[in-house]
Parts: sequence; C-alpha cells; structure tokens
Amino acid sequence: MIAQIPVSLLVNGEPVDAVVSPRLNLADFLRESLKLTGTHVGCEHGVCGACTVRVDGEIVRSCLMLAVQALGASVETIEGLSDSGEVADLQAAFRQRNALQCGYCTPGMLITAQDLLKQSPSPDRTAIREHLSGNYCRCTGYQAIVDAVEATAKERAERSA
Repeated sequence: MIAQIPVSLLVNGEPVDAVVSPRLNLADFLRESLKLTGTHVGCEHGVCGACTVRVDGEIVRSCLMLAVQALGASVETIEGLSDSGEVADLQAAFRQRNALQCGYCTPGMLITAQDLLKQSPSPDRTAIREHLSGNYCRCTGYQAIVDAVEATAKERAERSA
C-alpha cells in the first residue's frame, strides 16, 4: 500500500486540504480531485504548456510538479483567473481574433500571455512570440494569438493612460 500524504494549499483563493499519493502530479490533482478541468494535460513532459498554472505568482507546468510540492502554496488555474476577471480582456481578444480553434492550448496560452503582460506591459511581437514559445498550438499558426496579445497590451496601455 502506498502511503498517502496530507497537503494544504490555496487553489484560486480557496483553502484546500487533501490527502494525496506522493507521485500524484499537480495537474492530475487539479483535474481529478478538484474537478478544475481547464488545466489540460497534453504531453506530460512539460513541453506543450497545456497544463500551465500559476504557483505563488510564477507560471509552472503542473504536469511536472507533484501535488505535495504545492504544500502551503497558492495555485491559480484558468478558472480562477477567469472568475476574477483578470484575463477577461485577453479572452475577449482571443475570441475576436479567432485565436482559438480547438481550444486545447487556450488556458495555458492565456495564463502565459497574462504572465508576459504583467512583466512587460508593452511587448513587441517578437517578445510575445518568445514568451509564448513554450506553449504549443497545433491549430492556429500563432498569428492570431500574437495579434490578440498585442491588441490586449495596447488596449491596457490606452486604459491606463
């Protein structure tokens, strides 16, 4: 019998106490235990970016992080960022520019784009492409995604001016 380990963390601002297998990755914990299915699992090797979440403010690949490693951490998923309105303008820009097709990469892409815009409010197209380079999209060809991020950056700059 595999020992179970208690974990306490915040997920989207809500306290979560659970008992998990020591080898359960954070992505599976979020999806299976908490039913937060916006965190997608694509490659299970940290390459595709579909499982991107924020842990203590930093983006991480949740397929590479064990749930027990999140002990005491604050984890934010696309559901939390969406519910709070933090990425509402990015979501609208993605819709307006058809920057999502199958939608599988979209949650990780939105979290990564939001991370970029927090670090660099006015990135150029090269910086956008570079920051999103770890998030794979097999449908859009990235042009519309870069357009959406660029438009959001410009709209945010205009609102804050």
